[in-house]
Formats: sequence, C-alpha cells, structure tokens
Amino acid sequence: MKAIIITGKYAQDREVYYPLYRLQEDGASVDIAVRGNETVFGVIGEKIIPTMDIPDVLQAQHNLVILPGGARAMEYLRQDERLLNALRGFHKWGGGVIGSICHGTQLLISAGLVRGRRISGYYSIKDDINNAGGTYVDAPFVTDGRIVTSPHYKHLGPWMGEVLRIAKGPRGVGEGDVGVQ
Repeated sequence: MKAIIITGKYAQDREVYYPLYRLQEDGASVDIAVRGNETVFGVIGEKIIPTMDIPDVLQAQHNLVILPGGARAMEYLRQDERLLNALRGFHKWGGGVIGSICHGTQLLISAGLVRGRRISGYYSIKDDINNAGGTYVDAPFVTDGRIVTSPHYKHLGPWMGEVLRIAKGPRGVGEGDVGVQ
C-alpha cells in the first residue's frame, strides 16, 4: 500500500503522526506532502518533515490519502484549487481510499466530495457538512464508500482501523458503516 498524508503548518500533530506510524507498522510506504516541501510545526509543536511538495501530489501514485485536521492548516489548504482537483481526481478515477479526520473534512467539502454522503468531522463544521449536501454523523468513524471520516483525535484507533480495513478490502466494502462509541 502506498499512502500520502496531506497537511500543512498548524496541523493537529496527533492526526499526522498516529496515521503515519500506524501505516508504517502495517508495511505501507507513506509520503507527507506540505506546500513548498517546507518543514512545519503542528499546533502542539511537533516538527512535520515532508517528503514531497503539494503540487507533486498530482503526479504521485497513491492508493490511500490521509487528511489530518488542524483548523488553520485546512483553512489554507482548502484554497488550493490544484490540490482540490487532485483530490477529486483521486476519488473519481484513482479508486483509492480517503481517510479524513476532524477539520480535514474541510478539504472534502471544498473538493465537492460530501454531497449525498454520510460524513463526520469536528462538531464545529457540522453546518458546513450539511450545507455542502452531506449528512453529518457524530461517531468514531463513518464510512461512505471509499471515504472514512472521524470527528476527533480521541477516535484515532477505531478510525485508522477502519481506514486500513477499507483500504485492504474489495471495492464497495463499507457502504454506510458507522463506528460505535
């Protein structure tokens, strides 16, 4: 499995590093993409060292995308139309899985990927999810097709377990699955 974590300055550190280590433990090759290939710091001060620049995401061949939260990080990233196009293309043609947690869901909203879906995200973006045509669900994880979302880092374990299950399973697995608290 080849995965990419798309993030930036002021990301939620736990939501970057837990998926990174969990994926590496599972034998995945993992890239971290940050605008300008610049080393940045998360909201609690952890250094995030990228392996690629965000524009390179367009050419990269990954089968799993992780979108960690961090409200400030996502506010910047969701303005990047090239990145949003890459996410749209990955979802439409790539056949891979997208795992989004907390404010990472803002990228899904801006990329137009929530309409008609059951989606989770941080509680403060519930209205954004609903206004974008999705249905907000507050659960440790919510699976709708090949998109697995979670509202908060306190659910990192169940969320990443589901992300890995969907990424390893046949297409169509996980339609409408919701984690139980």
